Amino acid sequence: MATKKVSENAQAGGTYGAPVLKRLAQKYTGVGLAIAIAVHFAGVGAYWGAQYLNREDDNAPMVRVLKYSELGPPPSITNQQALPQVAVSTPMAKPNVGIPVPVPDAEVSPEQTIATQQELSKIAGPMTQGSGGDSVGVSMGNFKVPDDGPPPDFVPVEKEPQIIKQVIPKYPELAQRAGIEGRVIVKIWVDKDGKPHKAIVMKSDAEIFNQPSIDAAMQYRFTPAIMNKGPVAVWVVIP
Repeated sequence: MATKKVSENAQAGGTYGAPVLKRLAQKYTGVGLAIAIAVHFAGVGAYWGAQYLNREDDNAPMVRVLKYSELGPPPSITNQQALPQVAVSTPMAKPNVGIPVPVPDAEVSPEQTIATQQELSKIAGPMTQGSGGDSVGVSMGNFKVPDDGPPPDFVPVEKEPQIIKQVIPKYPELAQRAGIEGRVIVKIWVDKDGKPHKAIVMKSDAEIFNQPSIDAAMQYRFTPAIMNKGPVAVWVVIP
């Protein structure tokens, strides 16, 4: 371009020399610098844009099942004071065996009107010892132990649950036609019998895979988690 410009100046009878070369060098140097800056910013912007679009959500809650051996020594109980025991009693029916009533000697009946100790003990029911040494009557009635709720996220166990039956999720037909692939992480509430009680999606690449993954997770079977020689309910994460 500079050669062409110089040739045109020479043909027009213009003066050719250092001033012409200096003016052309400044012009094309500025143009080249502007193009280089634009290309640089375009490359940097494309890189960070790709990083933003392809980044994964790392905020999904993670569940870790601790082994009993990983826990530290239990706290000492020698320096702890025992909590006072509180005895609860249900309302008791009034005895109907008779109440002593003062009457004149002439009207005293030979029949029994006062309950004996044996009869009163039958009415009082079972006794329990309170915190202050006093005995209080307690009736269990129709007391029922409430059903166990969901276990906490962190459960110390001596033996972790093992998968004995694994079910592969059904691939949705719509996703198969569209060529969509994804990964779903499911958290399963495994009860004391090793059966799934509830399944929750923790992380998913596409919502279309959520329900098939939950349906497959509910068909899993596990060996029960063991703690203190007994089965316990835990959460298990299945990718």
